[in-house]
Amino acid sequence: MAAGLALVLFAALAALLAEQSWAPFGFERDADDWSAAHRPSAARTVAVVITSLGSGTVPYLLALAAGAVALLALAEPRPPRRAVVLLLAPVLWLLLGQLLRAGLMQLFARPRPPRLDWATDASGFSFPSGHSFTSAVCAGLLALSVARARPAAARAATVIAVVFAAAVGLSRIYLGVHWPLDVLGGWLLATAWLALGTAAARGVARASRSAQ
Repeated sequence: MAAGLALVLFAALAALLAEQSWAPFGFERDADDWSAAHRPSAARTVAVVITSLGSGTVPYLLALAAGAVALLALAEPRPPRRAVVLLLAPVLWLLLGQLLRAGLMQLFARPRPPRLDWATDASGFSFPSGHSFTSAVCAGLLALSVARARPAAARAATVIAVVFAAAVGLSRIYLGVHWPLDVLGGWLLATAWLALGTAAARGVARASRSAQ
């Protein structure tokens, strides 16, 4: 249900932007203008550090940590092959999500904000935001794994994941490389992808128990 709702909202947002010919709305231009006018050196440096957490090796290390937490939480040891699968499953899910997100970016081909407003490097199209999607998925995978292994820590893990994803997404707007709705689209797609992954994991777990 969560996946379906997030996908419907994502599709509605994409349709709204397509109706706009992928041009920015007025409030998106205002946000970009405000960011460009309120970007002192120290704030830009902090934003660049935060935004770097949404790409490169960090998201995959967090996804790997999610697999490690799930593996360590097992009551009984699994055969080595299954243990490796469990360890790497979050990384694989993140990779598959990246392929989906990259395909959608190419399909929609929304232009980024004007290059003169950029305060960091960027490449490719704009919608949905790759950093927003990636940071939300990797943080969500780790939070879900922690919540399952340590239910008492579920709330704290969720709050940390939300703050992490929000900080990375907002940094993309502040640095002038994404419109606000690009970031919202990344978050919605990530929510759907996490929900689908959770459902898939539960289905595999049920099938495994039935086969035993």
